Amino acid sequence: MPPVVPPFLIGLIVAPLAKRLLKPLVRGVVKTSVGIAMEVKKAANEAGENIHDLAAEVAADVVAAQIAAVDTGVRSGEGRPAAGAGAPSSAKDEHADRPDGDARTPKIRATAGTVAGKTH
Repeated sequence: MPPVVPPFLIGLIVAPLAKRLLKPLVRGVVKTSVGIAMEVKKAANEAGENIHDLAAEVAADVVAAQIAAVDTGVRSGEGRPAAGAGAPSSAKDEHADRPDGDARTPKIRATAGTVAGKTH
């Protein structure tokens, strides 16, 4: 009959070897996981910024189209737009003095990306 070795003795011998071999392996797995998580977070932030930029461009295009529609309506003699629509009344009076060839540049407020006074 072979000699009987108690399991705890095997554990005492194998534990330090397992610690030496598994610690670098587990450390590498954790380090890689954290690195991947940080890269995913960075990519998500960049995608969010791109979406905010795109939304700001679309908003600027819509405002410019609305201003162009208001300018076209006033220049063609259709009368003034309803109160509260389009540009402020002082800006409406200004473009009545301009010749038809002068284009008005819309003033766009930078509101995208600011929340309660904080910028990204």
